Amino acid sequence: MDTFKSLVVILMSSVLVNNYVLSRFLGICPFLGVSKKLNQATGMGIAVIFVMVVATAVTWPIQHYVLDAFGLGYMQTIVFILIIAALVQFIEMALKKMIPSLHKSLGVYLPLITTNCAVLGVTIDNIAEHNFNFVESLVNSLGCGLGFLLAMVLFSGIRSKIVESEIPESFKGLPATLIAASFISLAFFGFAGIVDNLFA
Repeated sequence: MDTFKSLVVILMSSVLVNNYVLSRFLGICPFLGVSKKLNQATGMGIAVIFVMVVATAVTWPIQHYVLDAFGLGYMQTIVFILIIAALVQFIEMALKKMIPSLHKSLGVYLPLITTNCAVLGVTIDNIAEHNFNFVESLVNSLGCGLGFLLAMVLFSGIRSKIVESEIPESFKGLPATLIAASFISLAFFGFAGIVDNLFA
């Protein structure tokens, strides 16, 4: 039961409190670029979830059983980037074949998952910062992906309202977008106490 509680806390923390986009400001490029339409934001969020979880499932054992075992820890970043790049290529080919409309709407932002610092950050943080075991790493990656999806969907809804609203000319475009993003980020700080008292 304690293991289950710890996994729930990890999941809730990574979705709400330690949201990689809204509290750590990683993955801002797709957050700002693909959040104009709900279907694009959702598609990108699901793709990122898949990449984060699978990348963690591959990088964790490589780190512990190959890099650490042979004293190659200094190659972590390069190896992880290569693994993430291969996964993104796989997703791009699959989307192009199965859902060409989504592939076309995501455009250049789909290959940019390769350089999405949120994906790389999660895989490295699981090992370097949190020292999670394999299952905890997978749960944390799933939570971070869900947090990314949540941020994308929420921001997509807000951006659609911004487009419909009458705002001063000087705030139109990127200024209004960044102000809205900062408000969402501030709102997520309110979740900090929830996880601490989840099983109190």
